[in-house]
Amino acid sequence: MHTGLVMHRTQILLEQDQYGLLKQEAVRRGTSLAAIIRQLVDEHFGLERKRESYPLQALKGIGTGTGESIGRTHDRHLYGSGI
Repeated sequence: MHTGLVMHRTQILLEQDQYGLLKQEAVRRGTSLAAIIRQLVDEHFGLERKRESYPLQALKGIGTGTGESIGRTHDRHLYGSGI
């Protein structure tokens, strides 16, 4: 976890349309579904929190690519085809 940030893991059940709307909003904002839900809870209860900045957030979007998932072949992408 990030410096002093305490979070509790929970599971919720959403209707399909609720999930779809939240997922679309997360994509639009470039964030996670969990972050959207936390923001909505804060807004609903009128909470203003100073959001901690995450140092790696600055790296978001600096790379280019095809969007192809390379998870299964990451060694080839990192170390070349000789692996």
